[in-house]
Amino acid sequence: MDYYHITIEIFFGFIALFLVTKMLGKSQITQITTFDFISALVLGELVGNALFDENTGLGQIIYSVAIWGLLIYTMEMITQKWKRTRAFLEGKPSIVINKGQINYHELKKNKLDINQLQHLLRTKDAFSIREVEYALLETDGTVNVLKKSKYAAPTRGDMNLSKENVVLSNTLISDGEVLWENLEEVGFDTKWLQGQIQVHGATKYSEILYAEWKEGEGLHVQKY
Repeated sequence: MDYYHITIEIFFGFIALFLVTKMLGKSQITQITTFDFISALVLGELVGNALFDENTGLGQIIYSVAIWGLLIYTMEMITQKWKRTRAFLEGKPSIVINKGQINYHELKKNKLDINQLQHLLRTKDAFSIREVEYALLETDGTVNVLKKSKYAAPTRGDMNLSKENVVLSNTLISDGEVLWENLEEVGFDTKWLQGQIQVHGATKYSEILYAEWKEGEGLHVQKY
């Protein structure tokens, strides 16, 4: 009888976790933020501990998973509806190498040392920090690298081309909201941005899903 109950609880616990994961989307699998990591641990513990607790039945397992899944879903909806909560709940990328220089303040803030940074860079085929123009530490702990032009593949040196400056794109509009700090950083104002979105067939910022500026290439705009 004990094996029978364990089998039934594992089966329905598996189904409950599967349904919750499907409801929450792929972020639980592909983008493990701090909040997602805690959520995954708790969901696993709810089912795992219940299997070895004789006083916990199938109903309690399903109820616990459902309540925890509802809490996670609510938090996901909050970050979707109120964009300003994303930085607090999900975190935001950090520029740990800026224009070829290591940003020690960002490393310290993210509890990352030089050896760890070098390890992350090597996973992106950057075996020397001198090869990197920009490196962004993402919210899931991975790093994305933009190499200096002469180290990019195929290298400009291999093709006997002159050195070219590497620039980082700046997001100006995200989910219909203007990132005013980024707009100021690139040296433009509201009047310029309004004129640019009109050129792309929009009258309001809320009509723009994403817009980024890159020096030498101009403004890239995608509407909803």
